[in-house]
Amino acid sequence: EMASQEEAEIQISELDLLSSMFPYEEEFAVTDQLALAELKHYAENESAEVPSSKVQFILNVKTELPSVPMVEFSMACALPFKYPTVLPEITVRSSLLSRSQQILLNSDLKTYLMQNFSGEPCMLSAREWVKDHAAAYVDKDLSSSSMTASDATQSEVTIFTRLWIYSHHIYNKQKRKNIIDWAKELSLSGFCMPGKPGVVCVEGLQSSCEEFWSRIRRLTWKRILIRHREDVSLESGGHAEIQKQRKFPSLEEKCFDAHGARGNHMDLGQLYHFLEEKGCADVFQMYFGVEGH
Repeated sequence: EMASQEEAEIQISELDLLSSMFPYEEEFAVTDQLALAELKHYAENESAEVPSSKVQFILNVKTELPSVPMVEFSMACALPFKYPTVLPEITVRSSLLSRSQQILLNSDLKTYLMQNFSGEPCMLSAREWVKDHAAAYVDKDLSSSSMTASDATQSEVTIFTRLWIYSHHIYNKQKRKNIIDWAKELSLSGFCMPGKPGVVCVEGLQSSCEEFWSRIRRLTWKRILIRHREDVSLESGGHAEIQKQRKFPSLEEKCFDAHGARGNHMDLGQLYHFLEEKGCADVFQMYFGVEGH
């Protein structure tokens, strides 16, 4: 969903507030400077490109426990484009939390935010809540309580993601090798169409797709963005279930050469038929804005 100018401005002023309150890197750090720069550019300039990814940052909170002198909780945060109209994405972690304690803590934090902050900035309130409440979860004995191990795994939904990435061009051999090697390493399938424009599709576990994107966009590009993204929640995150969602067997390079006539320009008609075969013809319109016949 596209952010409005106003949402972008609210996000920036909240990030500015956080950085003035927590000037030290170990308390507050934006992990994605490019996304922040894009957001600022977009907020200041009506016609600017819509940011291609969410601003992500870490807030670290120290808190005291009767049993342990000092515990650090780390809040990994991302602001969806529509924030504050929608809630921020926050995952609280600590080395002292068991998996089920961590799941319960995060779900309680989310409930607190849902009940108290619909449509308004809430990062500081979230941080306060963690500061005041998180330590109590370290001592929570969940084994005997109503929360069984199966509930704990239930609330961790597996998400299958497909990213459609658009680049002004992809010629560089090293980049093409990276795309294939990284997809393999992260168990992603899809395809890469080098040339001009460049098209990359990767599909697999959401976390793997996001890792792939964060690596790819750190390389130097004239222009690269996620054109379209599909997310499917899987009932059981088993291997078979993931395989069933895939539209491509592995990640390979596809050259739809326009018979060498225009050098590196790809034949978009061939790309359209390839996508149609895979049941992804609708994505073609998202890339090129026209029917691909």
